[in-house]
Amino acid sequence: MAARPINPRFDDDMHFNLVSPGPPRYQTWTDKPVRYFTVVDKQGGAALGYVWASDEDDAAAWVPRKAAGGRALAEGGHWHARLEEAKGRGVPPSRALAEMLSNPEGNRGRALPGSLSDASNADAVKVLAKDE
Repeated sequence: MAARPINPRFDDDMHFNLVSPGPPRYQTWTDKPVRYFTVVDKQGGAALGYVWASDEDDAAAWVPRKAAGGRALAEGGHWHARLEEAKGRGVPPSRALAEMLSNPEGNRGRALPGSLSDASNADAVKVLAKDE
């Protein structure tokens, strides 16, 4: 009598699929100091959210302002795409922020001139987005 595997599926050939990691991205959180700027609505000037960055952890992200609702979420796609594009070019996060400030127009919003500020970490910016 031939030896039989304990589990017949172990007798099958194994196949591995290579999964692409997707586009390059900055880390989306850091406990290191960050620089950020405010994005305001082109209609009325209300704050839609914040773009922050930290070179120490190669981190950067868009944080929508809770009170701005769907408009902030929709605008986030534009700023996220710009961050992704900068990372793809190998640009450090702080330079990505500078590039965005030099070309401040988004879809529904724009970078607020003079709003570049410092925060203790990414969570501080998230708290700012919730508290307003």
